Amino acid sequence: MEIADLVTDSYNVDSSNSSSSPSSLQEQELPSLTDQDITNTACGQVSSGVVNLTSNLNCSGDGIIVGGPNTVINMNGFSIMGPGADRSKVGIMASNVDNVTINGPGSINNFQAGILLTGANGFKLGSTTLENNQIAIFMTGANNAKVQLNMIQNNHIGVASHSSSGSKIKSNLFNENLLSGVTFVNTKSSTIDLNNVQGSRDGVFIDEQSTDNTVSTNNALDNEIDINKANGLPININSNQYAENNCGVSNPSGLCIGR
Repeated sequence: MEIADLVTDSYNVDSSNSSSSPSSLQEQELPSLTDQDITNTACGQVSSGVVNLTSNLNCSGDGIIVGGPNTVINMNGFSIMGPGADRSKVGIMASNVDNVTINGPGSINNFQAGILLTGANGFKLGSTTLENNQIAIFMTGANNAKVQLNMIQNNHIGVASHSSSGSKIKSNLFNENLLSGVTFVNTKSSTIDLNNVQGSRDGVFIDEQSTDNTVSTNNALDNEIDINKANGLPININSNQYAENNCGVSNPSGLCIGR
């Protein structure tokens, strides 16, 4: 199965997750804390304002569900741990709430989606480790996200962007993500730059519906295909730009420095 199909079909991590899964807000009637500093938030808590973790969260279901815009989650060196990547649970879920920020250090692991953004704009993530998830960060209909200075490793897919625009994926370490480090599906006007990407089937995968993106100055090495443009779609189609990428194998050829 192609990566684009995996993102859209196989994982079932999409906007319907927040309304139809057993972990939906309607079914659980979860408590909500808003417009205040929150310490020691619980698994499954609907939270907004400033959220300060004071201990690890070991969750049998979802982790933190963001309940309002401008929420800041300070990881403070702690971890949010899920029940396993094969369970339909999410570490941090932001649905139709804007300007959410997650500040590391800290880690999010063992979820189907470590972070799920649906219709959430202006998201920022920094200095966080995401590992052992099916998809570390899944963005759908989410614009102007900034993912910078994170360690994203041992997931099936590191970052998956679907029907989103304006994202900046910068200066991250992607290591040993089984299928891909970064996958763009129907994604526009976004950048992937200054990342180290290694140990995946596709280091960077851009599908045929994605346009006006820039992939530049990345070290993409030791992947089966370091940079894959829609399984060989000609370079001059879709106005995506590839520049100064240090890589060994691209499809089509010509996306790596000197190759």
